[in-house]
Amino acid sequence: MNQVILVGRLTSDPEVIVTESDKKMSAITIAVSRPFKNSDGIYEADFIRCILWNNIALNTCEYCHTGDIVGIKGRLQTRMYETDEKQKKYITEVIAEKITFLTNNKKNEG
Repeated sequence: MNQVILVGRLTSDPEVIVTESDKKMSAITIAVSRPFKNSDGIYEADFIRCILWNNIALNTCEYCHTGDIVGIKGRLQTRMYETDEKQKKYITEVIAEKITFLTNNKKNEG
C-alpha cells in the first residue's frame, strides 16, 4: 500500500501551470515539523514537494497562501530524469489525492 498523510505549512504561494495536454497542475512544497528537537534543542522541518492536479490545484491556488496549514493525503512517486551531462537524477514527490485547508482565514471583527 502506498499512502501518505502530511500536515504542514506552504512555503510559497501556489501557482497553476497548464500542461500541453491542457491539464491544470501545481507543484507546492510544504514544511512538515519533526516532533522532536535536534541536539541543539531546535525543532527541524522536512520540506516535501507535492504535486496537485486539476481541481485540487485550482482550489489550492485560489484559497491558500504562504504559511497556510494544509493536510495532504496522497501517494509517493519517484521519477527519474537525465541532466544535460547525462547524469540520472531521481525525485521523490507526493501526488496529492485530497487536500484539506486547515488555516482559518476569517478575519476577527469587532
